[in-house]
Amino acid sequence: MTTNDRRSWTFLTSHARVLILISQNPDSRVRDLADMADITERSTQRIIVELEDAGYLTHEKVGRRNHYKLSTTATLRHPCEQAVEIGLLLDVFRNEGDDTSRIRS
Repeated sequence: MTTNDRRSWTFLTSHARVLILISQNPDSRVRDLADMADITERSTQRIIVELEDAGYLTHEKVGRRNHYKLSTTATLRHPCEQAVEIGLLLDVFRNEGDDTSRIRS
């Protein structure tokens, strides 16, 4: 299986990926987020605007950078998941030691 075959689809959207990355480092630059998410800077900027417009995050200027703040009580958008807060999704991807054991059980 080639790399392209494995990447023909993914479970997470670019929106989810950017949100997760921001939750892990709320002071990231758009350029860095784009590199980590493997999407363009323009796409990353558009996603951030859409996430802000939807109420999932806000930002404030701190010096020359943006500092993002997430609304972890906002719920997922799809009708099947609209009762699930994004904080639960973000918890799955939290980088805290070996806390991932609960994901496997």
